[in-house]
Amino acid sequence: MIHVVLLVVCAVVIYLACEWFVNAVEWLGVRMKVGAIAVGTILAAAGTALPESVVTLVAVLFGSAEHGDDVAVGAALGGPLVVGTIAYGVTGAMLLWKRHQNARQAEVELVHAGASAARSGAASHGTASAAAGGGPFAGVDLRRLGRDQTWFLAIFSVKVALGLVAFAFKPWLGLVFFAAYAVYFVKEMTGGGDHASADGLEPLKLQRRRTVPATWAVLTQTVATLVVIFVASQVFVTQIEWAGPAMGLPTTVVALLLAPVATELPEILNAIIWVRQGKVGLALANISGSMMIQATVPSGIGLLATPWLFTFPLLLAGLVTMAAIGYLLLLLRTGKITTGRLAGTAAFYGLFALVLGLTL
Repeated sequence: MIHVVLLVVCAVVIYLACEWFVNAVEWLGVRMKVGAIAVGTILAAAGTALPESVVTLVAVLFGSAEHGDDVAVGAALGGPLVVGTIAYGVTGAMLLWKRHQNARQAEVELVHAGASAARSGAASHGTASAAAGGGPFAGVDLRRLGRDQTWFLAIFSVKVALGLVAFAFKPWLGLVFFAAYAVYFVKEMTGGGDHASADGLEPLKLQRRRTVPATWAVLTQTVATLVVIFVASQVFVTQIEWAGPAMGLPTTVVALLLAPVATELPEILNAIIWVRQGKVGLALANISGSMMIQATVPSGIGLLATPWLFTFPLLLAGLVTMAAIGYLLLLLRTGKITTGRLAGTAAFYGLFALVLGLTL
């Protein structure tokens, strides 16, 4: 029983710590005067994708000799799987919900406006809808999103291919993955565009009564949450190592199914919050930036510290992730992306769970 309690407690602590971390790095983005998109792709993504990297690192450093490597590689594959399917799917579902809410509000306004106003309002509403076209994605740089996901798919494909072969210098290729993220980091941070603004930002949680927080408070909240995430992740890894044998499942499978439940909550909940606030571009930037981290940093750690050889569940996770991103790229390249089709990416995770369940 104590193991289950610790799993739940660690999941909650990791999520809350990441929420505070994201709050801090948003203000850090304002202080550093980085581009508004970089706040999502780099700073916020660093917070929301941090648990996967930490779980992988902690597993290889402090995990048991029997299960540590399985947890590390499972976390490195499970993160991109969940973000590339469920996080995008939740974003699409939230956009559908928001459209439904807007339609209901418009109906109420038309009823109160009277019959004549309703007729003119209906006509203008139809014109506006036709003009909007891809209204929910207005202002979103879909070309940039497509470019980032193309790079993710290329890097991730190499990552999966390396899990199928063994050769002497393979561990050193982990450094190449770190270098790939370094290039992406520099490109995003120096990409220009409007600087991040404090307008609409939630007050720093450490100084809720101040409109503009002190720099020391921003840095303190950032460092403190990093420490909490590291410690909670170490305990979480230990509990996952117990959960596998207790449930009669391979540790790798448990790491693929349980670890992402805790580590991907920040991306998913951030998407919900930002879509409700009308910041669709920030929600999508956070997801794509998180996926770039997950394709490189945990992979680099795994390659350097584990044999990086995939069992069937790991290979299945990799293939389903690639299929989901391929589907998304097809929508982006053909201009056929809609809220419903974006929500459909979540079906790929259902496919993964179904096939995995049938093969166990």
